[in-house]
Amino acid sequence: MSMTIRIVRLGLALAVSAGVFATAAVPAGAQERVERKSILQLLFGTPKRKEVEPERQIRKPRTVTRKKRPATTVARKPEPAAVEKLPDAKVVLVVGDFIAGSVGEGLIAAFETTPGILVERRTNGSSGIVRDDYYDWPESLPALIAETKPALVVVSMGANDRQQMAVAGQKEKFRSEAWTSEYEARVSRIATLARESGKPLLWMGMPAFQSSALTADMTTLNNLYRAGVEKAGGTFIDIWDGFVDEEGKFVTSGSDINGQQVRLRGSDGINFTKAGKRKLAFYVEKEIRRVLGDAAADGPGLQGDLKDLVVVTPPAEAAEITKTQPISLADPALDGGTALLGGTAIKGNGKSLREKLVDKGETADAPLGRVDDFRLDKTATP
Repeated sequence: MSMTIRIVRLGLALAVSAGVFATAAVPAGAQERVERKSILQLLFGTPKRKEVEPERQIRKPRTVTRKKRPATTVARKPEPAAVEKLPDAKVVLVVGDFIAGSVGEGLIAAFETTPGILVERRTNGSSGIVRDDYYDWPESLPALIAETKPALVVVSMGANDRQQMAVAGQKEKFRSEAWTSEYEARVSRIATLARESGKPLLWMGMPAFQSSALTADMTTLNNLYRAGVEKAGGTFIDIWDGFVDEEGKFVTSGSDINGQQVRLRGSDGINFTKAGKRKLAFYVEKEIRRVLGDAAADGPGLQGDLKDLVVVTPPAEAAEITKTQPISLADPALDGGTALLGGTAIKGNGKSLREKLVDKGETADAPLGRVDDFRLDKTATP
């Protein structure tokens, strides 16, 4: 036991002396960096320290400042420049309620480049046929015609007429028998006044509205307008299909006069947007151009939406049609003015192969040698 104690003491003494020697040998500046070992470390050695891996530094993504591209603008078709009207330009008088005011605006835009047409609007937005105490159209219309001297009159009214009407001193409910009879008489009177002196009359019907009840009533009123106007010798213009979908329901947006999908009606489901007013006028514009003829020709040329409008009428009867053989490309004159290839003309009965097939089930013989030529005698000519 004493031997063990001696060895321990000797070890301690040696360790102390070694520490003192090491401290004296190291410069003062470096002493601060030397870590003293404990007795256990001197006896059993210094355990290896685990190396601590440094934390990985996550690089933040670099913010890239991109230059904003200038917003692309769609080139719009320039509005046609207004032209000066001719001194003898024909006047188109537009009368009625707020619907007539909308079609009047559209017609002014439609004939803006037409020097021979002048559109005059004389409308009252809150007027109608029922409330003659508010605005009496039969009384006012002759004075308006005398003032403007129109070549054609456009009428559109009835959107405000879903109300009681005074008939023989009594108030009749909307669409009652007495109401309907009086309403028909007033429509005929207005149409007759517009047709005085033989002036053409175009009466534009009512469109569909967002209210289903209002839409149903407008359908009934349109039938009354059509009957009264045609009886007076005028033309009724039906615009219904232009503002409903395939199922006949009201639509807010639809095709404009160029086939583009745009908003046609206002948020109230009653009034019209600029595109809607132009579409209203499109239906009336076609009739005006047809009736007034050369006066409706534009100065620099017909407008884009009507310049390709061609009316093709079928022949009155199936007249004899003469068919000729094609001209040979080897013709020396290359004009076909001397003779026709084959020298003969083939006369037909005026019916096409399609008409023969549909009407009588007749089919033409296939040319000789074609794959569908099923004749037994292949040498026979058609």
